Amino acid sequence: MEKTKKAGRPAHKTESAVKSEEGAVSRILFIQATQALGAVLSFEHPADAVLSRHFRENRELGHRDRAFIAEAVYGVLRRLRWLRRLAGDRATPRELLLAWFARGEGWPMRAFEGLASATERDWVAGIKAVELGEGSVAERADLPDWLAERLLATHDETSLLALAHSLNRPAPLDLRVNLLKADRDAVLARLREDRIAAEPGALSPQGIRLGAKPALQKHPLFLDGSFEVQDEGSQLLGLLVQPRRGELVVDFCAGAGGKTLQLGAMMRSTGRLYAFDVSEKRLAKLKPRMARAGLSNVHPVLIAHENDAKVKRLAGKADRVLVDAPCSGLGTLRRNPDLKWRQSAAAVDEMVVKQGAILAAAARLVRPGGRLVYATCSLLGEENDGIVDAFLAAHPQFRQVSAEAVLDKQGVKLATGERLRLSPATHDTDGFFAAVLERVADA
Repeated sequence: MEKTKKAGRPAHKTESAVKSEEGAVSRILFIQATQALGAVLSFEHPADAVLSRHFRENRELGHRDRAFIAEAVYGVLRRLRWLRRLAGDRATPRELLLAWFARGEGWPMRAFEGLASATERDWVAGIKAVELGEGSVAERADLPDWLAERLLATHDETSLLALAHSLNRPAPLDLRVNLLKADRDAVLARLREDRIAAEPGALSPQGIRLGAKPALQKHPLFLDGSFEVQDEGSQLLGLLVQPRRGELVVDFCAGAGGKTLQLGAMMRSTGRLYAFDVSEKRLAKLKPRMARAGLSNVHPVLIAHENDAKVKRLAGKADRVLVDAPCSGLGTLRRNPDLKWRQSAAAVDEMVVKQGAILAAAARLVRPGGRLVYATCSLLGEENDGIVDAFLAAHPQFRQVSAEAVLDKQGVKLATGERLRLSPATHDTDGFFAAVLERVADA
């Protein structure tokens, strides 16, 4: 849903967008897009949830119309700071959309005939003529000031701008093959037979990258559990856990269970795999996915907090524990561009405290010789290296294991160093961080 075109390059367009260049986008559709954008820009709820509600309330919208609205909204979210520089800080949602179509999508003036009033078309012509100065690093990166400042702690200006520009591109669609039910070559062959452009993932041996974003919910291989949608970078986290048959494994922050399903398949549905989460709603979504994937070794467990008695019962028993910690999510801005406007420095600081507590609680489950993987989809050092460094300083019974070496043993050649760092600018994945830790002895 979040797919948009690259700013300033109106190359491929949906049918709605092609029609719009011929001046045929209806006023009603433009009003729908304006209403959806206005609701999103309150930033009270995630953009994808707001759009889903809008589409449920307007069921007369066809597939192409929904795509047009979603692409327009996500385009504005990605380039909101730039658009406000063009159109003014007090620009209305309608003005932001007009500015996006004029400058981001490069629509010619004739596309606005019948869509905008004469006064608005004069305004659009003015927007097309605006020449902005270079601006601050944050402005050039389309980031809030606080976020650009924090990223500059670990990036120079050039690398920050490259990262920011990569985050402003739509993410590709990746699949993970369920090794319990299929192999990658067979899935690739079937997708190509169905005229779905697909290639092996560049990083994950379980991954497939699609050339477009087709609807897959009714594809036979999805329905029979042969594949799941999962970013290729996320798949590498499962490889870092490297679960084996018959082990006791814990996914400490399971969410809806994408990584849980991967771990269960790697265990060949043997042993015991606990999926902990504080959200009953998220765990409920995991159960039908488990059934579709053919997994019988997964045990979803609702916990109240990281120190729940259900957690403590497994102290010292787990062979492997994955902590995919709740985080700012700033590594997923290609998919969730609203996050950079919804997050705040204060919220991140609160998150850091929670992350440290969760990692310490999860570590108590690991048996001597067992493995603990801490991961986030954040780009910020305080959520990543800062958490791991503080943990290692306080827990001498744990040592760090090279993430690069762990992946290499599984055939993944990636020069990542001791800790995994994935970036959309370098790896064309979401932004991920992970550290592999091993419990060597009791303190």
